[in-house]
This record gives sequence, structure tokens and C-alpha cells, in this order.
Amino acid sequence: MQAAIVIVAAALVIWLGVAVREALARKGIQFSFGYLGNVANFSLSEGLVLSREGSWLVLEGFSPSHSNLQALLAGLWNSLKVALSAIVLCTMFGTLVGIGRLSTNWLVRNLCFGLVECVRNTPLLIQIVFWYFAVVLRSPPANAAANWFGGLLASRAGVFFPGLVIHDSAGFASWGLLATVFAAAAACVVLRGRRSRLILLAVTILALIATVIVGFPLGLDLPVATRFGARGGFALSPEMTALLLAIVVNSSAYVAEIVRGAIESLPKGQWEASASLGLSRPHTLRDIILPQVFRIVLPSLANRYISLTKDTSLGIAIGFPDLFNVYGTVSNQTGRNLEGVVIVMLTYLTLSWIISASVNAVNAHVNGRGMR
Repeated sequence: MQAAIVIVAAALVIWLGVAVREALARKGIQFSFGYLGNVANFSLSEGLVLSREGSWLVLEGFSPSHSNLQALLAGLWNSLKVALSAIVLCTMFGTLVGIGRLSTNWLVRNLCFGLVECVRNTPLLIQIVFWYFAVVLRSPPANAAANWFGGLLASRAGVFFPGLVIHDSAGFASWGLLATVFAAAAACVVLRGRRSRLILLAVTILALIATVIVGFPLGLDLPVATRFGARGGFALSPEMTALLLAIVVNSSAYVAEIVRGAIESLPKGQWEASASLGLSRPHTLRDIILPQVFRIVLPSLANRYISLTKDTSLGIAIGFPDLFNVYGTVSNQTGRNLEGVVIVMLTYLTLSWIISASVNAVNAHVNGRGMR
């Protein structure tokens, strides 16, 4: 029966595709993806593409000489960097707000409640417009912006962070020692034996000291304010800053409610048992409550992450060149609207499947380990 349903569904899709193609053919319109190889002849405010440089593939900024396919890939890159950053930030911030919703402090509890209710009851599109026009574009210019923490500039031209630069004088020994530092540190986190961890920690410290003595291959590149922006470090454009802020704050409100509900679903006796053992509330949260909470909330977080990824398409409202925005430009240039819609839909569908599969794999691993 299941095989029959799959066959019928596949037949309907094929029939629909053939019918659409024949209808377009009768009007002299050919359904084809050949236009993807044509030169784009338009520019994007930001976005990276893969290009061939000799026998190597390199990342470079998008230019009008690149193809339409590379333009769509640049838009996909922009969507992914917003989505991945937002997933990490909203998980951390939303967890804190969810814990704050259950705080014994009246002020913290009600501030978190007000934030969640305000954000969840206003449309995301309006929040994006608010962050862009009322916050980012109202910020001071770069040359008048405050320098936070010695290297962070927030201005109407964007947000500028310190970056890493590679020293030209760095040799093979420096890179080898730095690789040893990272490998030993990663092994120290993975391994569970106390003795093994102490040995690896000692190796990490010694390798780090040796790297500094030989010559550290990496250095900090601090942003320096100029009249129209900043040079050095790496930057977030005003559009990406506003979109990222809006999505993170919006998704954090939903994550907070997911976390709060999971905490309240746990038996109250766990809090009482922890208190009887002399554990403080922060220790109880960290060591007893939150490890159980994340086993409960992972499926719900997957839904939130999928919605968050699709919400990046709303960046078109403020001119952020995400995948959907670039699709619109390519379609206007080539007249290939149907083909573009198919590509965009399949791309978002694939991203949703990847997120769902990744979270399900983590969920199976965490809950499987917890049951053994």
C-alpha cells in the first residue's frame, strides 16, 4: 500500500511537470535551466562564490561577470551565514530567557515575560523593519561610533569585529605546533579519563608556549574607523546586522517558551532533592535540570530552526541579498520565473531536510546515550 501511494504521488508530479512544460511550449516558452550558465550582468552588495583559479577553487566576492548560477549560490551563502549564526545565538539567548521566565527574582521574571510576549505577538517582518530603520540606520557613523571591548565597532555602516591575519613569516614549525595545540585540546575534551586529560592538557600548554616562542602564525586584525566605514577585521553589513538581530530576538522568544515548558514538565521532586543535598539553584539548573531539558526539547528546536532558516527570505524587505532576493533579480533579468521558483523551493526543502536530519541524529545520540 505504501509503495502504491509513493508511485501514485510520483506519477502525479511527473504528469504535472509534463503538463506545465507542454503548456509553456504551446506559447513558445521553453522550460530550461540553461540560463544559469549565462553571465549575470548585475552586482550584489555582498556574497561569496566559488571560482577556479588555475587548478584551485577559491572563494571570491561576487561580480557582474559571474554566472546566474553563481549569483544564486552567493545568495544561498548569505542565507546560510544568517541562518547558522541565528541558530547558535537564539539557542543560547533563548535558553537564558527561558530560565529567566522561572526566576525567583520578580524583576527578571517579568522582564523575560514581557520580552517573550512582545516578540511573539508582533510580526517578524515588522521587527526586521524596526531593527533596520529604527536601530541600525539610527546608529552613529563609523568614525563617531564607540569602540567596545577594544575592537568592536557598531555603526550605521555595519558592525565590525576583530579578525585574524596570517603572518607571512610563519613557518612549518609554527603551523605544526598550532595544529598540535588544537588536536590536544580537542582530545582533552573528548576523552574521559582523568589521567589522559591531565596529560593532554599539559601537552596543550607546552605546545602553546612553544608556538609563542617559535612565532605565533596568527594575529589580530583590529578594525580601524574611517569616514564611511572601517578597514581591517571583518564586517557585518547593515542589512545583515538588522536581519540577524530580528531573527535572533524573534526565535529566542520561541526557544525560551520551549525551554520553560520543558523545565516545568520535570518532576518538582528533583528541585527538592537537590535542595536537600545542599545544591544551589544555579548548580541544580546546570548539573541536573538542563541536561534533561535538552533531551526533551531537541525535536521542538528542530522545528524552530527550520522556520528560522525559511525566515531569512524576509531579508528582501530591507534589501539583503539572500537566496530569495537574488532569485528575484535573476528572474527579472532572464524572464525565467518558473525555473527560479523551482530552484528556490527545492533549495529550502533540502535545507529543511538537512536541519531535521542533523537534529534527529543528535537527538538519537543523546537519548540513546542517556538510556544506557
